[in-house]
Amino acid sequence: MSPAPELKATLTLPQTAFPMKANLPQNEPKRLARWASLRLYDELRKAGAGQPAYILHDGPPYANGPIHLGHALNKGLKDFVVKSKTMAGFDSPYVPGFDCHGLPIEIKVDEQLGRRKLEMPASEVLDACRKYAQTYVDLQTEQFKRIGVFGRWDTPYKTMARDYEARTLEAFYGFLEKGFVYRGLKPVYWCTHDRTALAEAEVEYEMHTSPSIYVRYKLTSDPGALDPALAGREVYTIIWTTTPWTLPASLAVAFHPDFDYVALAVADGPVYIVAAGLAAAVISACNLSETKEIARFKGAILERTAFQHPFLDRSILGVLATYVTADTGTGAVHTAPSHGADDFYTGQKYGLNATTRVDAGGRMHVDPAAWHLASPPPFENKTIWEANPIIIAMLEENRALLAASDLEHSYPHCWRCHNPVIFRATEQWFIDMEHPVKRADGTETSFRQLTIEEIDKVVWDPAWGKDRITNMMATRPDWCISRQRIWGVPIAVFMCEGCNQPIMDAALNRKFVDLFEREGAEAWHTTPMEQLLPEGAKCAHCGGTRFRKETDILDVWFDSGTSWYAVCEVDPDLAKPYSAFQKDEGPKVLYLEGGDQHRGWFHSALLTSVALWGRAPYSHCATVGWTLDEQGRAMSKSLGNGVDPVDIAERMGGEIVRLWVASIDFREDVAASENLMARCAEIYKKLRNTFRFLLGNLSGFSPATDAVPEQELLPLDRYLLARTRDLTEKILGWYAAFEFHRVYHAVNEFAIVDLSSFYLDVLKDRMYTFAPTSQERRSAQTVLWKITEALVRLVAPILSFTADEVWEYLPEVEGRPVSVHLALFPRPEEVFAADPRPVLEEWKQLFAVRDEALRVLEEARQAKRIGKGLEADIEIAVSGQLLALLQRNAGGLKEFLNVSAVRVVPGTELKVTAHPASGHKCARCWNYMPEVSAYGIWQNVCTRCQAALREMNIEPPEESEAVA
Repeated sequence: MSPAPELKATLTLPQTAFPMKANLPQNEPKRLARWASLRLYDELRKAGAGQPAYILHDGPPYANGPIHLGHALNKGLKDFVVKSKTMAGFDSPYVPGFDCHGLPIEIKVDEQLGRRKLEMPASEVLDACRKYAQTYVDLQTEQFKRIGVFGRWDTPYKTMARDYEARTLEAFYGFLEKGFVYRGLKPVYWCTHDRTALAEAEVEYEMHTSPSIYVRYKLTSDPGALDPALAGREVYTIIWTTTPWTLPASLAVAFHPDFDYVALAVADGPVYIVAAGLAAAVISACNLSETKEIARFKGAILERTAFQHPFLDRSILGVLATYVTADTGTGAVHTAPSHGADDFYTGQKYGLNATTRVDAGGRMHVDPAAWHLASPPPFENKTIWEANPIIIAMLEENRALLAASDLEHSYPHCWRCHNPVIFRATEQWFIDMEHPVKRADGTETSFRQLTIEEIDKVVWDPAWGKDRITNMMATRPDWCISRQRIWGVPIAVFMCEGCNQPIMDAALNRKFVDLFEREGAEAWHTTPMEQLLPEGAKCAHCGGTRFRKETDILDVWFDSGTSWYAVCEVDPDLAKPYSAFQKDEGPKVLYLEGGDQHRGWFHSALLTSVALWGRAPYSHCATVGWTLDEQGRAMSKSLGNGVDPVDIAERMGGEIVRLWVASIDFREDVAASENLMARCAEIYKKLRNTFRFLLGNLSGFSPATDAVPEQELLPLDRYLLARTRDLTEKILGWYAAFEFHRVYHAVNEFAIVDLSSFYLDVLKDRMYTFAPTSQERRSAQTVLWKITEALVRLVAPILSFTADEVWEYLPEVEGRPVSVHLALFPRPEEVFAADPRPVLEEWKQLFAVRDEALRVLEEARQAKRIGKGLEADIEIAVSGQLLALLQRNAGGLKEFLNVSAVRVVPGTELKVTAHPASGHKCARCWNYMPEVSAYGIWQNVCTRCQAALREMNIEPPEESEAVA
């Protein structure tokens, strides 16, 4: 005879084909292929037709390498925004972009071409740059798609596209024709390594060691005119500088008009004039012994004094300037108009020559008017860095050097090549920040002021971004928009050879825009001038007829800054809603980028839009922090602390990268490491197992026929639906506020605490032992189904791969979209129609009782009076409203507390007592019941289980049924 069939075979255990093991690296590419076959992004566009619009305009990443973790953070957040807005019922297209022009690509192409570049026509060099950029556009596209970012990847916008280049040029002409643009000599940031001007946004500060020197300039005008005590004395002033290479360009010494200056007589030596407030520091630094103050006067008296240059044949003018400070130095500032902004404007005030003697590569050349020796000076044709020690030696030889040391300080560097930069006065194209403009109401103001007023109308997230960009805008100089390179949008103007003024002809400008749209920026380099200029063209300024093509290109920040004009205004997916935004007719426009973009893309886009349209190009700006390692250090190859998102996707899954992005508050600097990614992978497993358990318990459930009406649900099930509605309301609010980390933490807590540790645990008795079609079990299944339906949609913007996988295993529902991403977020009232607050408040009280009961049970367990909870009976003594509440829910307390029996009795205060369970242990459900008996050959089966077996049409098995 065979043994009797096992009683446990009659339990209804979870069943699902949803795999426990995700195998994300293998399965995510298959899902990407499925999305591609469904043309899912196109279907999303169709589904959004007619819905309210929401635009996230993509700030284009630079196309010169594979993506890094900062890219993944940026694109992940944007994907969360677009998907959550789409599921919230908005039409939210995502047109990704790529920044393709600029120096980094041109330098890489230079390295590839080598000396061949010098012999190649411009069109071939530009073609090589295009091919190089396109290589990384293609690579980054695949890498962004790999981590689940939805978008119009087949037709992104590219700043090197012909239509984009044409619109960029058209935007420049808009500035030019409105009078914003001028060409002038000014000191600008200059990279001698890359031989080009730089914008402020292209400069970053790094530590640098500079020579720190004190130099004396001899007074050649009458000392007695300053103070009678100085008459007949040998008098000097002392300047301090960390840029000895600028001394050949020194034309003046600046003094503060309101400072007190002292004349310090050195025993048996000359007299030195320095600021009174810095005298002690100068005496110490220059080791001046036995000094005596013999005169004191205001700086104003030093205006138009004369000094001798320490090693050139040049008179140095005494000038006044309020930027002279009393915190460092000497109070006397050597002034080189060609190498500093303040110096330049002081030079303009006093009529000083700002001609630069430092060439584009940073090599120095002497002013022939100040050097009359037959042989050139030692610094001639040396780089500025090579010249520093040479000039210090010249100062020492001329007995002008009083002190020298090294100083480590923060110094501007080129953001591309990371070499130190200089100020260099050159002819450049500028946008005038003080250009007069009109507000919408017709009142006049300046371009700068109108831009600041527009900042105030934008929502900045976090709020400190507003002050940051406002301060930058308030203090920034005129915008230098020209660069001395080739890979970019040419400044397509003709300059008069006679007066150096541009031809101003709107019709001619339109002709060039059309040319760029047809043939690209290359046309400026390849089309002969006579084919571009109309016959008989004359300069409107001087009547000249000889012209030259401008060879500079536009700043890449002008390129990307006009993306609202080149893309949003004309793109078929964006033009209509963006036009409505510009007219204040409803749609919102979000820019979301890193914190450095307050002086970058946020900044340039704002300037171009205010100038050309009179308003900000966006309604919201969100700022993303930097990615750091766990020690708070910036990621770098040298430290070996980088985290490659592509590698993580290939080893752990793109879903893990997405989960990491969701786990952090992007507004702060964020930490990432292999360890943190592994932690996210562990959390992912828990979330996946929760979904698997939910799906397993929905086996055999059809919502159309088996769902229990909300009012008929068991109290515990109603509570979980109320709790799910409360979670839904919060998550929808957090998505709207871009608080993705709150979504992550709330979902994690709900899945692990509310579901896995509580609800799914206490439900096991009902789900496994009750008849599959019983009202009690269907009540639980109804709630599990509603929870899963809500939760899978709520996490879809973040867990895009997994949510779509779960979606395929849900019970069939008529009209269900083929992908979760085509579904909308659940409406709170769909989850639970009633007001959840009274339910949650009641259960808050019940959970307080449960906490006390669990404490008492643990004490009994520690005392060895019970083992598992089902081995205990609970008595709860309580009074008042809580007594009434417990009595109303008496039928579900046994399940809620996961014990075999609960008795509620009146008492003065809450008191829970645990006793060993009375009755007998049921062999099927393991509860201790008052009555157990044989059910056929099965022994010790409780009456509840016997009723369930009969409902399942399982008759009591007899011994003969087990005979083979």
